[in-house]
Amino acid sequence: MAPASSNHPDSKEEAGRRPAGPRPSNEDRLAGLTQQLETLLENAISTPGRWHMLLDTSATLWRYSGGNIALLMAQMEERGQQQPLLVAGFREWERHGRNVLKGEHALWVLAPRTAGKNIDATTETEAKPTPAIADQTSGCTKETDLRKIVGWRAQAVFDVSQTEGQPIYIPRPMVDVGSSPMGLWSSLVNFVQKQGFDVERSMSQYGLSSGYTDFAGRKIQIGAWLGQEERVAVLAHELGHTCLHGPDDKLGKLYGSVLDHRGLAEVEAESVAYMVLRAHGIDRSAQSGSYLAGWADQVVGVEHSSLLGSPTGIEPASRIEIARSTLARVTSACRSILEVTQPRNLGGKPATAGVAVAWDRVDLTGPVSGHQSNGTAPKIDAF
Repeated sequence: MAPASSNHPDSKEEAGRRPAGPRPSNEDRLAGLTQQLETLLENAISTPGRWHMLLDTSATLWRYSGGNIALLMAQMEERGQQQPLLVAGFREWERHGRNVLKGEHALWVLAPRTAGKNIDATTETEAKPTPAIADQTSGCTKETDLRKIVGWRAQAVFDVSQTEGQPIYIPRPMVDVGSSPMGLWSSLVNFVQKQGFDVERSMSQYGLSSGYTDFAGRKIQIGAWLGQEERVAVLAHELGHTCLHGPDDKLGKLYGSVLDHRGLAEVEAESVAYMVLRAHGIDRSAQSGSYLAGWADQVVGVEHSSLLGSPTGIEPASRIEIARSTLARVTSACRSILEVTQPRNLGGKPATAGVAVAWDRVDLTGPVSGHQSNGTAPKIDAF
């Protein structure tokens, strides 16, 4: 199939064809994306294992926000195709020497409109409030000093399976062939120190808890009796608490304090641990399964208690709002951690072949060639 011509903008709905009828407005697209995300989150609450699937996809696309990961997952499923591996806009694919195949329909994600902080954007932000789909960030994510978000827009992107051209590397599934626990331990300790905490291996919690975060003392205690992989998993779990459940956790108070809803806080922390380790090729499905399976029950429980009266005086949150907040918080915390630990996958964004060679990547394959058929993996050609 021939590639689309190179003069199409990133926002082109269907590569190589003129869309029939008027193009939907940005507001219409945002409304449609919001509805799509809400439907997916409702299904995640009602369908066992759905949260687990969201985290698996997030571990592959960790450079994207939680809301956009969910949207990409939902749109690919609607088309009967496998989950996206590498996602970029039309122009970015061109910069990598690849073209979007003619007739391919774009995937849609949410992108911020930004402006310098010295620019008064009050009128625009009042006229176009933040859509419900927009992600919130974790306490480990720092706002830029120079830019601020003044609005939102729908942006067209394409998966690598919708492109052809120059060879590009894509990660193979990395489960059980990833980082060594000791190497990841050092990277996680580095992240802890960047947050102003110390890590102690101690016997003091033996028989009580494998890990403990002391916010007042700015330290994380990890059981000295644990094996290498278990020690890494517990530290990643405690990092979830460090990023999400500290004294300044304002977002968590949307559904009550961490003490009011300890169950959901534990699910958030274990979700962070599961996603971080999976991005590094370590599968903790068996160990994390009971935690993750309880996500939906915790969301519904928080909604129910909020309806009975919020102890914080905040308006009750619906289960969709709680689920969206949880997904956004978990993926934001993971992204901040993975940007430091640098797993040997691409986080869902394309990189050049030179990057793979520089990293001595054994987990990567050759170029994607040809169009992806529904339900099949991309064809991989060797050099």
